[in-house]
Amino acid sequence: MTTRRVFDVHVHFMPPAILRAVWAYFDAAGPKLGRPWPVTYRGTDEERVETLRDLGVEHFSALSYAHKPGVAEFMNDWTWDFAERVPEALRCATFYPEPDAGDYVQRRIDQGVQLFKAHLQVGDFPADDPYLEPVWAALEAAQVPTVLHAGSSPAGNEHTGPGSVETVLRRHPRLPLVIAHLGQPEVDAFCDLALRYDEVRLDTTMAFVDFWDGPAVTSLPPVLRELQDKILFGSDFPNIPYPWEHQVEVLERLDPGEEWLQAVLWDNAARLFGVAS
Repeated sequence: MTTRRVFDVHVHFMPPAILRAVWAYFDAAGPKLGRPWPVTYRGTDEERVETLRDLGVEHFSALSYAHKPGVAEFMNDWTWDFAERVPEALRCATFYPEPDAGDYVQRRIDQGVQLFKAHLQVGDFPADDPYLEPVWAALEAAQVPTVLHAGSSPAGNEHTGPGSVETVLRRHPRLPLVIAHLGQPEVDAFCDLALRYDEVRLDTTMAFVDFWDGPAVTSLPPVLRELQDKILFGSDFPNIPYPWEHQVEVLERLDPGEEWLQAVLWDNAARLFGVAS
């Protein structure tokens, strides 16, 4: 259990049949993973909620992501019901580029959804798909953020990377986005978007962890210090191949100072979602 206050904005809870399919994909080291990926936390929804509570996570998201047309609203019904029974959970939803996306996203905004999730890699679509234009317009107007997996890690496709995201931001410069995984591996390009657009943020999910190959980062990159107020803590619980605490430990290992850690682990998300500090 961490002794720090933590708000984890990148946690997955999904309809059970879909989560089982996700875990089967991880177990098979599917092509979008690029490597073996043992899932650390399984069990029931209730058991995983209790695990987060035991870890000291005070608030967390319940992210699902639509991977094809026609499934988003099924997921959205389920995650709404989940948040109704789990007080620590944000009310979350997803969308996919399809003809009615703008309509159901607006309904969910009106219902009170606090956070959306979209996955350019798994969904295999660009951020600037024409069907998403009314979605981004509605989210910008309502100032409801989206956790967007747009980076090309762990295995990119023609739609990942900053290009289509920047196209959207030029049209919707106040669109609130949280770029998942610091936008890895295109971290510099996505940090640049966060520097140029007021409502673009990034989450720490799976950044700097020992799971990845290559030399370890041993100090906080200067751009992340500059972006202190726009970095949110995320973990990817439960679908992580190491203990949840490791994500906190690697941020501490960067020796960023208490002010930065306080901002990233709690303050920035609490401010974004209107949670009292």
